[in-house]
Amino acid sequence: MSRLHLTFPCEGSRLAGTIDTAPGQTGLLIVTGGNEIRSGAFSGQARFAATIARAGFPVFRYDRRGVGDSDGENRGFRWAGADLTAALAGFRAISPQIVRVVGFGNCDAASALMLAAGGGCDSLILSNPWTIEDGDDTPPPAAIRIRYAEKLRNPRELMRLIRGQIDIAKLAGGLRKAAAAKAGPTSLAQEMQAGLARFDGPVRILLATADRTAQAFAESWPADDERIRRCEDATHAYAEPKSASWLVDQTLLALRS
Repeated sequence: MSRLHLTFPCEGSRLAGTIDTAPGQTGLLIVTGGNEIRSGAFSGQARFAATIARAGFPVFRYDRRGVGDSDGENRGFRWAGADLTAALAGFRAISPQIVRVVGFGNCDAASALMLAAGGGCDSLILSNPWTIEDGDDTPPPAAIRIRYAEKLRNPRELMRLIRGQIDIAKLAGGLRKAAAAKAGPTSLAQEMQAGLARFDGPVRILLATADRTAQAFAESWPADDERIRRCEDATHAYAEPKSASWLVDQTLLALRS
């Protein structure tokens, strides 16, 4: 295995990419979410890529336009389809042995893959997809219920309640929100459902149960979707050792299937 850095074209801009080489005919394309650079927070995606490559699968990461080492204007995940297509072409060019590509995205990178109907990938791993509309910072009822359940299990929080150190009006308001019915799908979630419906390859939807983004997704998505896999107590980036191992296992299952 070796790690190579390269550039490739995208609609007049030059994008920066990194490949962890391996001999496998199935490759992993990591689509970066938000404004995160391709190495990931604290180099988490770089370590993840190295782990997958050591298992025999080449891994390609890239910075979309206007992010990290890439040129151009960053217009957000809704307009990242061309970047995805260019990265896939670059990946196939530098790894000509590849016959199958699995696309992986966390947060709005998963949303971008869904909106683009997979963007030309053969299989998808969609982690904690972003379904929250711009300007909406209200936690979903499921997230509020989880937060209050944690507080009720905490003896220190119970003592604060007994001692009158908790704002009862604020508590009552929170409980009312927690008791609210499950929200319907956001318009973004509906667009993502429509995009994913146009994709005919295998799909895994991974949800970290302690992550607000995943909780919001669950509020907006059919609860009976058999493609969903949950990692209990995991946070958004699967930073916990147990969660990180789970993510690797799920990824390898998708690559080997």
